[in-house]
Amino acid sequence: MAMNHIRSLRSIIITKEAVGLVGRRTFSAGGGKAKKGSKGGGASDAPKASTLSKEVKSTTVVGANVLKDGADPKVLPDSEYPDWLLHLLDKRPALSELRRKNIETLPYEDLKRFVKLDNRARIKENNSLKAKN
Repeated sequence: MAMNHIRSLRSIIITKEAVGLVGRRTFSAGGGKAKKGSKGGGASDAPKASTLSKEVKSTTVVGANVLKDGADPKVLPDSEYPDWLLHLLDKRPALSELRRKNIETLPYEDLKRFVKLDNRARIKENNSLKAKN
């Protein structure tokens, strides 16, 4: 009688293992390469040619429209924009250049940048030392 119970338990265990194998996720044997003409929306190797003319590209900010019924904004002359906007593109000094200068004579903005970059450099150095130990 005990032998019959063991056999029934074995069949239950084997069935559970089979269900576990069927339920596992498997990958295709294709190696991940998409078939020609298949749906997938993947990017192709060749860049797509732009359909906009050069005149439209130079007079409008293409892709800046966020409204459903709106149009792309036109590029205005520099005099129409605020002064601070054009200074965003100015090069700011690097930490090594700021270290060479006298800290007491630095303008406020450069001093603020120096403190920020110096703190960042010290944190990175401390982290790399801790990582080595």
